[in-house]
Amino acid sequence: MSIPITIYAEELEVDVLHQFAKAINEPYVVKAALMPDAHFGYTLPIGAVVATRDMILPSWVGVDIGCGMAAVCTDFKLQDVVEHRDKIFHGIYRGVPVGREFNRVASDWTSPVEFSPVINKLMKSRKGLLQLGSLGGGNHFIEMGYDEQDRIWIIVHSGSRGVGHGCATHYMALAANSDRPIEGNYGFEPDSINGKSYIMDLEFCLQYALASRLLMLHKVEREVAYYCSGSCDFDNLINRNHNHAEYRDSLWIHRKGCTHADLGMLGVVPGNMRDGSYIVEGLGNPDSLYSSSHGAGRRLGRGQARDTLNLEAFVQQMEGITARVDKRTLDEGPSAYKDIHEVMDLQKDLVKILHLVRPLINIKG
Repeated sequence: MSIPITIYAEELEVDVLHQFAKAINEPYVVKAALMPDAHFGYTLPIGAVVATRDMILPSWVGVDIGCGMAAVCTDFKLQDVVEHRDKIFHGIYRGVPVGREFNRVASDWTSPVEFSPVINKLMKSRKGLLQLGSLGGGNHFIEMGYDEQDRIWIIVHSGSRGVGHGCATHYMALAANSDRPIEGNYGFEPDSINGKSYIMDLEFCLQYALASRLLMLHKVEREVAYYCSGSCDFDNLINRNHNHAEYRDSLWIHRKGCTHADLGMLGVVPGNMRDGSYIVEGLGNPDSLYSSSHGAGRRLGRGQARDTLNLEAFVQQMEGITARVDKRTLDEGPSAYKDIHEVMDLQKDLVKILHLVRPLINIKG
Protein backbone atom coordinates (compact mmCIF):
# COMPACT_ATOMS: atom_id res chain seq x y z
CA MET A 1 0.00 0.00 0.00
CA SER A 2 1.47 3.36 -1.01
CA ILE A 3 1.28 6.34 1.32
CA PRO A 4 1.69 10.09 0.64
CA ILE A 5 5.38 11.03 0.77
CA THR A 6 6.99 14.40 0.13
CA ILE A 7 10.76 14.90 -0.09
CA TYR A 8 12.08 18.46 0.07
CA ALA A 9 15.78 17.60 -0.12
CA GLU A 10 17.52 17.85 -3.49
CA GLU A 11 20.30 15.36 -2.74
CA LEU A 12 20.17 12.50 -0.24
CA GLU A 13 22.67 9.75 0.52
CA VAL A 14 21.59 6.20 -0.28
CA ASP A 15 21.66 5.09 3.36
CA VAL A 16 19.26 7.90 4.29
CA LEU A 17 16.77 6.80 1.63
CA HIS A 18 17.07 3.16 2.66
CA GLN A 19 16.52 4.03 6.30
CA PHE A 20 13.51 6.19 5.45
CA ALA A 21 12.03 3.52 3.15
CA LYS A 22 12.37 0.83 5.81
CA ALA A 23 10.64 3.01 8.40
CA ILE A 24 7.70 4.14 6.28
CA ASN A 25 7.07 0.58 5.13
CA GLU A 26 5.68 -0.20 8.59
CA PRO A 27 1.92 -0.94 8.44
CA TYR A 28 0.97 1.78 10.92
CA VAL A 29 2.57 4.63 8.87
CA VAL A 30 0.04 6.76 6.96
CA LYS A 31 2.07 9.75 5.77
CA ALA A 32 5.68 10.98 5.79
CA ALA A 33 8.07 13.67 4.61
CA LEU A 34 11.79 14.39 4.51
CA MET A 35 13.04 17.91 5.16
CA PRO A 36 15.81 19.65 3.16
CA ASP A 37 18.34 19.03 5.96
CA ALA A 38 17.70 15.27 6.24
CA HIS A 39 20.63 13.01 7.13
CA PHE A 40 21.21 9.56 8.57
CA GLY A 41 19.96 8.96 12.10
CA TYR A 42 19.02 6.17 14.49
CA THR A 43 16.21 4.00 12.99
CA LEU A 44 14.74 7.11 11.30
CA PRO A 45 16.63 9.87 9.44
CA ILE A 46 17.10 13.14 11.25
CA GLY A 47 14.91 15.54 9.32
CA ALA A 48 12.07 13.05 8.94
CA VAL A 49 8.47 13.58 9.99
CA VAL A 50 6.15 10.59 10.07
CA ALA A 51 2.46 10.23 10.93
CA THR A 52 1.30 6.92 12.41
CA ARG A 53 -2.03 5.46 13.41
CA ASP A 54 -2.36 3.71 16.78
CA MET A 55 1.40 3.59 17.36
CA ILE A 56 3.96 5.86 18.99
CA LEU A 57 7.68 5.15 18.61
CA PRO A 58 10.28 6.51 21.07
CA SER A 59 13.11 6.01 18.56
CA TRP A 60 11.28 8.22 16.06
CA VAL A 61 11.35 11.08 18.55
CA GLY A 62 15.00 10.53 19.38
CA VAL A 63 17.26 10.43 22.41
CA ASP A 64 17.20 14.16 23.14
CA ILE A 65 13.49 14.60 23.74
CA GLY A 66 12.47 18.24 23.51
CA CYS A 67 15.67 19.35 21.82
CA GLY A 68 14.76 22.63 20.19
CA MET A 69 15.19 26.35 19.82
CA ALA A 70 14.25 29.36 21.90
CA ALA A 71 14.72 32.97 20.85
CA VAL A 72 13.96 36.41 22.27
CA CYS A 73 14.34 39.82 20.75
CA THR A 74 15.88 42.43 23.04
CA ASP A 75 16.28 46.18 23.28
CA PHE A 76 20.01 46.00 23.95
CA LYS A 77 21.84 48.33 21.59
CA LEU A 78 24.02 46.80 18.89
CA GLN A 79 26.91 49.20 19.47
CA ASP A 80 26.90 48.44 23.21
CA VAL A 81 27.01 44.68 22.65
CA VAL A 82 29.81 45.04 20.09
CA GLU A 83 31.80 47.23 22.49
CA HIS A 84 31.49 44.73 25.36
CA ARG A 85 31.34 41.50 23.37
CA ASP A 86 34.47 39.91 24.88
CA LYS A 87 33.31 40.55 28.44
CA ILE A 88 29.83 39.27 27.61
CA PHE A 89 31.32 36.17 25.97
CA HIS A 90 33.35 35.25 29.05
CA GLY A 91 30.48 36.21 31.34
CA ILE A 92 28.11 33.77 29.64
CA TYR A 93 30.65 30.97 29.99
CA ARG A 94 30.91 31.79 33.69
CA GLY A 95 27.15 31.91 34.12
CA VAL A 96 26.03 28.95 32.02
CA PRO A 97 27.54 25.45 32.48
CA VAL A 98 28.52 23.90 29.14
CA GLY A 99 29.65 20.47 28.03
CA ARG A 100 29.53 18.09 30.98
CA GLU A 101 29.41 20.84 33.59
CA PHE A 102 26.49 21.13 36.03
CA ASN A 103 25.16 24.03 38.06
CA ARG A 104 26.48 24.25 41.61
CA VAL A 105 23.05 24.98 43.06
CA ALA A 106 19.96 22.94 42.22
CA SER A 107 17.03 24.69 40.54
CA ASP A 108 13.75 24.96 42.45
CA TRP A 109 11.76 24.19 39.27
CA THR A 110 8.70 21.99 39.64
CA SER A 111 7.04 20.21 36.74
CA PRO A 112 3.69 21.59 35.54
CA VAL A 113 2.75 18.10 34.29
CA GLU A 114 2.55 14.63 35.78
CA PHE A 115 5.28 12.05 35.22
CA SER A 116 5.99 8.39 35.92
CA PRO A 117 8.38 6.81 38.44
CA VAL A 118 10.85 6.51 35.53
CA ILE A 119 11.30 10.29 35.52
CA ASN A 120 11.39 10.47 39.29
CA LYS A 121 14.30 8.03 39.30
CA LEU A 122 16.10 9.79 36.43
CA MET A 123 15.79 13.23 38.02
CA LYS A 124 17.69 11.86 41.01
CA SER A 125 20.25 9.67 39.22
CA ARG A 126 20.97 12.19 36.43
CA LYS A 127 20.89 15.20 38.81
CA GLY A 128 18.08 16.79 36.82
CA LEU A 129 17.70 19.91 38.94
CA LEU A 130 21.45 20.57 38.73
CA GLN A 131 21.49 20.05 34.96
CA LEU A 132 18.53 22.36 34.38
CA GLY A 133 19.82 25.54 32.73
CA SER A 134 23.02 23.93 31.42
CA LEU A 135 23.84 23.88 27.72
CA GLY A 136 25.47 20.53 27.06
CA GLY A 137 27.72 19.92 24.08
CA GLY A 138 27.60 18.85 20.45
CA ASN A 139 25.58 21.20 18.29
CA HIS A 140 23.89 22.94 21.21
CA PHE A 141 24.67 26.63 21.41
CA ILE A 142 23.84 30.06 22.76
CA GLU A 143 24.12 32.89 20.28
CA MET A 144 23.75 36.65 20.32
CA GLY A 145 23.25 38.33 16.98
CA TYR A 146 21.55 41.14 15.12
CA ASP A 147 18.83 41.27 12.47
CA GLU A 148 18.23 43.59 9.50
CA GLN A 149 16.96 46.28 11.88
CA ASP A 150 20.09 45.97 14.08
CA ARG A 151 17.98 44.49 16.87
CA ILE A 152 19.85 42.13 19.20
CA TRP A 153 18.48 38.60 19.59
CA ILE A 154 19.46 35.87 22.02
CA ILE A 155 18.99 32.32 20.69
CA VAL A 156 19.42 29.03 22.54
CA HIS A 157 19.59 25.52 21.09
CA SER A 158 19.39 22.82 23.77
CA GLY A 159 17.41 19.80 24.94
CA SER A 160 16.44 17.78 27.98
CA ARG A 161 19.99 16.82 28.98
CA GLY A 162 20.64 13.54 30.80
CA VAL A 163 17.07 13.15 31.97
CA GLY A 164 15.69 13.18 28.43
CA HIS A 165 18.40 10.84 27.19
CA GLY A 166 17.72 8.40 30.00
CA CYS A 167 13.98 8.59 29.41
CA ALA A 168 14.38 7.92 25.68
CA THR A 169 16.76 5.00 26.07
CA HIS A 170 14.54 3.43 28.75
CA TYR A 171 11.47 3.43 26.54
CA MET A 172 13.38 2.46 23.39
CA ALA A 173 14.71 -0.63 25.17
CA LEU A 174 11.26 -1.36 26.58
CA ALA A 175 9.72 -1.16 23.11
CA ALA A 176 12.39 -3.40 21.60
CA ASN A 177 12.11 -6.10 24.33
CA SER A 178 15.14 -8.15 25.30
CA ASP A 179 14.80 -10.69 22.49
CA ARG A 180 14.97 -8.22 19.59
CA PRO A 181 17.82 -6.03 18.28
CA ILE A 182 17.38 -2.52 19.65
CA GLU A 183 17.90 -0.91 16.24
CA GLY A 184 14.39 -1.47 14.97
CA ASN A 185 11.13 0.41 14.44
CA TYR A 186 9.46 -0.59 17.68
CA GLY A 187 6.74 1.32 19.45
CA PHE A 188 3.77 1.22 21.80
CA GLU A 189 0.06 1.32 21.26
CA PRO A 190 -0.85 4.71 22.75
CA ASP A 191 -3.55 3.25 25.00
CA SER A 192 -1.26 0.58 26.44
CA ILE A 193 0.31 0.97 29.88
CA ASN A 194 3.76 1.61 28.37
CA GLY A 195 2.30 3.89 25.72
CA LYS A 196 0.51 6.06 28.26
CA SER A 197 3.63 6.18 30.42
CA TYR A 198 5.86 7.21 27.51
CA ILE A 199 3.45 9.92 26.33
CA MET A 200 3.28 11.34 29.86
CA ASP A 201 7.07 11.32 30.26
CA LEU A 202 7.53 12.75 26.76
CA GLU A 203 5.48 15.78 27.82
CA PHE A 204 7.54 16.10 30.99
CA CYS A 205 10.76 16.21 28.95
CA LEU A 206 9.30 18.88 26.65
CA GLN A 207 8.47 21.02 29.69
CA TYR A 208 11.89 20.36 31.22
CA ALA A 209 13.66 21.39 27.99
CA LEU A 210 11.64 24.60 27.80
CA ALA A 211 12.38 25.45 31.45
CA SER A 212 16.08 24.83 30.80
CA ARG A 213 16.18 27.13 27.76
CA LEU A 214 14.30 29.83 29.64
CA LEU A 215 16.72 29.64 32.55
CA MET A 216 19.67 30.04 30.19
CA LEU A 217 18.03 33.01 28.45
CA HIS A 218 17.58 34.72 31.81
CA LYS A 219 21.20 34.01 32.71
CA VAL A 220 22.40 35.51 29.44
CA GLU A 221 20.15 38.54 29.90
CA ARG A 222 21.68 39.11 33.32
CA GLU A 223 25.23 38.89 31.96
CA VAL A 224 24.52 41.31 29.11
CA ALA A 225 22.65 43.75 31.37
CA TYR A 226 25.77 43.99 33.54
CA TYR A 227 27.47 45.86 30.69
CA CYS A 228 24.59 47.18 28.53
CA SER A 229 21.25 48.84 29.22
CA GLY A 230 18.27 46.81 28.09
CA SER A 231 16.28 43.61 28.59
CA CYS A 232 14.66 40.69 26.75
CA ASP A 233 11.10 40.63 25.42
CA PHE A 234 10.03 37.43 27.17
CA ASP A 235 6.37 38.18 26.41
CA ASN A 236 7.14 37.23 22.81
CA LEU A 237 9.35 34.23 23.47
CA ILE A 238 9.71 31.82 20.55
CA ASN A 239 10.08 28.19 21.64
CA ARG A 240 9.95 25.26 19.22
CA ASN A 241 10.82 21.63 19.87
CA HIS A 242 12.24 19.65 16.98
CA ASN A 243 12.37 16.23 18.67
CA HIS A 244 8.82 15.45 19.74
CA ALA A 245 5.52 13.83 18.84
CA GLU A 246 2.06 15.38 18.81
CA TYR A 247 -1.42 13.90 18.49
CA ARG A 248 -3.38 15.49 15.67
CA ASP A 249 -6.32 14.38 13.54
CA SER A 250 -6.27 10.91 15.17
CA LEU A 251 -2.60 10.46 14.17
CA TRP A 252 0.71 10.62 16.00
CA ILE A 253 3.04 13.00 14.16
CA HIS A 254 6.67 12.20 14.98
CA ARG A 255 9.17 14.99 14.33
CA LYS A 256 12.78 13.86 14.53
CA GLY A 257 14.89 16.90 13.77
CA CYS A 258 11.95 18.83 12.31
CA THR A 259 10.52 22.17 13.41
CA HIS A 260 6.79 22.45 14.02
CA ALA A 261 5.62 24.95 11.38
CA ASP A 262 1.86 25.28 11.71
CA LEU A 263 0.11 28.26 10.15
CA GLY A 264 1.31 31.49 11.80
CA MET A 265 3.60 29.63 14.20
CA LEU A 266 6.95 31.33 14.84
CA GLY A 267 10.11 29.27 14.79
CA VAL A 268 13.89 29.35 14.52
CA VAL A 269 15.96 27.55 11.87
CA PRO A 270 19.69 27.77 12.69
CA GLY A 271 22.49 27.50 10.17
CA ASN A 272 25.99 27.27 11.61
CA MET A 273 28.40 29.24 13.77
CA ARG A 274 29.06 31.75 10.96
CA ASP A 275 25.81 32.17 9.05
CA GLY A 276 23.37 32.66 11.90
CA SER A 277 19.72 31.70 12.33
CA TYR A 278 16.47 32.42 10.52
CA ILE A 279 13.39 33.55 12.41
CA VAL A 280 10.46 32.10 10.47
CA GLU A 281 6.68 31.89 10.38
CA GLY A 282 5.05 28.57 9.60
CA LEU A 283 2.78 28.24 6.56
CA GLY A 284 0.96 25.16 7.85
CA ASN A 285 1.68 22.98 4.83
CA PRO A 286 -0.09 19.60 5.21
CA ASP A 287 2.29 17.97 2.70
CA SER A 288 5.14 18.42 5.19
CA LEU A 289 2.88 17.45 8.11
CA TYR A 290 3.05 21.08 9.27
CA SER A 291 6.84 20.93 9.62
CA SER A 292 10.05 22.51 8.33
CA SER A 293 13.75 21.74 8.65
CA HIS A 294 15.34 22.13 12.07
CA GLY A 295 18.55 23.58 10.68
CA ALA A 296 21.00 23.35 7.82
CA GLY A 297 21.76 19.68 8.40
CA ARG A 298 25.19 18.13 8.64
CA ARG A 299 27.30 17.65 5.52
CA LEU A 300 30.05 15.85 7.44
CA GLY A 301 29.83 13.59 10.45
CA ARG A 302 31.75 14.70 13.53
CA GLY A 303 34.61 12.29 12.92
CA GLN A 304 34.80 13.27 9.25
CA ALA A 305 34.82 16.95 10.16
CA ARG A 306 37.64 16.55 12.68
CA ASP A 307 39.67 14.51 10.19
CA THR A 308 39.17 16.63 7.09
CA LEU A 309 38.44 20.26 8.06
CA ASN A 310 41.28 22.75 8.27
CA LEU A 311 41.66 24.73 11.48
CA GLU A 312 43.18 27.74 9.70
CA ALA A 313 40.23 27.91 7.32
CA PHE A 314 37.86 27.63 10.31
CA VAL A 315 39.56 30.62 11.97
CA GLN A 316 39.21 32.67 8.78
CA GLN A 317 35.54 31.72 8.36
CA MET A 318 34.79 32.90 11.90
CA GLU A 319 36.47 36.29 11.59
CA GLY A 320 34.38 38.97 13.32
CA ILE A 321 32.49 36.49 15.53
CA THR A 322 33.48 36.01 19.16
CA ALA A 323 33.51 32.25 19.76
CA ARG A 324 35.61 29.25 20.68
CA VAL A 325 37.40 28.66 17.39
CA ASP A 326 39.81 25.80 17.98
CA LYS A 327 40.12 22.03 17.77
CA ARG A 328 37.35 21.60 20.36
CA THR A 329 34.76 23.10 18.02
CA LEU A 330 36.22 22.17 14.62
CA ASP A 331 33.50 19.54 14.11
CA GLU A 332 30.95 22.38 14.41
CA GLY A 333 32.65 24.61 11.85
CA PRO A 334 30.61 26.08 8.98
CA SER A 335 32.03 23.61 6.47
CA ALA A 336 30.58 20.68 8.45
CA TYR A 337 27.07 21.84 7.55
CA LYS A 338 25.00 22.26 4.40
CA ASP A 339 24.38 25.79 3.11
CA ILE A 340 21.53 27.15 5.27
CA HIS A 341 20.50 29.66 2.58
CA GLU A 342 20.05 26.87 0.04
CA VAL A 343 18.11 24.85 2.60
CA MET A 344 15.77 27.80 3.15
CA ASP A 345 15.21 28.12 -0.61
CA LEU A 346 14.00 24.50 -0.65
CA GLN A 347 11.28 25.13 1.92
CA LYS A 348 9.59 28.28 0.70
CA ASP A 349 6.29 26.38 0.81
CA LEU A 350 6.83 25.49 4.46
CA VAL A 351 7.92 28.72 6.17
CA LYS A 352 8.07 32.43 5.55
CA ILE A 353 11.36 34.12 6.46
CA LEU A 354 10.93 37.03 8.88
CA HIS A 355 14.51 37.78 9.96
CA LEU A 356 18.06 36.56 9.55
CA VAL A 357 19.97 36.92 12.81
CA ARG A 358 23.68 37.26 12.09
CA PRO A 359 25.94 36.12 14.94
CA LEU A 360 28.16 38.33 17.07
CA ILE A 361 28.80 35.94 19.96
CA ASN A 362 28.61 32.14 19.89
CA ILE A 363 28.76 29.87 22.92
CA LYS A 364 29.37 26.13 22.54
CA GLY A 365 30.29 23.28 24.87
